[in-house]
This record gives sequence, structure tokens and C-alpha cells, in this order.
Amino acid sequence: MINLSIEPLPTDISTDLRGIKSWVFDLDNTLYPVENQFMGLVEQRINDYVVRTSGLPADEALVMQKSFLHDYGTSLAGLMTRYQIDPHHFLAEVHDVPLDVLEPDTALRLGLERLQGRRFIFTNGSTVHAHRVLKKLGIDDLFEGVFALEDADLIPKPDPRTFHKMLVRFGIDPATACFFEDTPQNLEPAKAIGMTTVLVGPKAFSAEGEFIDYRAASLPPFLTTAILDGDSV
Repeated sequence: MINLSIEPLPTDISTDLRGIKSWVFDLDNTLYPVENQFMGLVEQRINDYVVRTSGLPADEALVMQKSFLHDYGTSLAGLMTRYQIDPHHFLAEVHDVPLDVLEPDTALRLGLERLQGRRFIFTNGSTVHAHRVLKKLGIDDLFEGVFALEDADLIPKPDPRTFHKMLVRFGIDPATACFFEDTPQNLEPAKAIGMTTVLVGPKAFSAEGEFIDYRAASLPPFLTTAILDGDSV
């Protein structure tokens, strides 16, 4: 007889997050699985924008775009450095994608509801994009605030100045805050200022770095198994 059961994604079931008062989440590919390819829609629009702005063929524009991500943190930061573009027009255009592949996840909502304290979004995406995605996922009511790229004066993570602005905006004590993120390099400044860090997604168990406290292939099982204030252990 064939066993059709699906093994759960690995997670750290002994994660002890007692003492955390503020929960800070990256948005894209963190609150929803990368496998749904939603960000692929955004990335295609970014590539189209780079092609139109630079005049390069699509394959060369993609190489340039990837170099911008590595060197500047976002494609927008690279474009602003190399070309004169309207950043707000860029953000509006590249995030204007259908949300069909996103859907509410009951397990995610239950996991977020377990967290005692305040919850925030900290994204390199735009404000409008963040609110659209949260609403489509059915969890917009669970977050106290959103800190998007416009709030950071268009300076993206992992710039330490942007982390500082986010903490000040929401009055967060980094010593009692946990940050969830799918991009390893964005966790380094968070750890440096005293935040607990969680790497989420396909890189969770392959990325290296002492700045990664915990790892979760998928966010919902991690949240539902973590030890929180009030749990009996």
C-alpha cells in the first residue's frame, strides 16, 4: 500500500520565544510561501521596468537587476543610483499585480493570534502593496502598523538606519523583539541591535550566519509550536 501522507516541513519545535513583546515580520515570501510564485509576478514587472529604463535586452537587464539587489538592497535603489527615475511611479507600477495566487491560511492566522504583544510589518515593498497583500491574506487586522519603503525614505533593509527608524516609529525595544525574514542578510543588522531573529523559507536550513537565531522552513508550524509566555513547559 502506498503511503500518500505528506511529511511536515521541518521546524524548530523547541523554539523558546518567551519574553518577546514585539513581533516584526517581513512581508513577501515570509508571510506566504515562496512556492506560490507571487513574487515572480512582481519580479517580472521589475525586469520590464529595467529593460525600458536601461534599453538593455531582457537577459542583460536581469543580470543588472540582480546586481542591484546585491549591491543596493533593492532594484529601486540601484535604478535611482544609475538612472533618474520617479521612485513612486516605480513602486506603483511593479506592485500592480493580480493577487489571485494568494489566499488566507488558517494555520498562519492561528499562529499569529498566539503571539502576545504587538505585531508589525517591516517591508522593502510599498505601503499600498503591503496593505493589499495583508488584506488578501485575511490578516490585516492582526497588525498594529506597517513600515514600508516610503517610511524608510526609500532606503531599504538591510541598512541599519532603516532598522533604527522602524524601531523609533513603533517604539520597539529590540531586546524584546523578534524579527522574521526570508533574506538572510536582512537579519544581520537586526541581530546586531539585539533583536531575536528567525530565517523563514527555502534558505532557512542552508544559510549560514551567527546572526540567525532560529530557522523555519514554513512560518505557520513554527508559530504554532514555539514556546511563548504563558505556555506550560
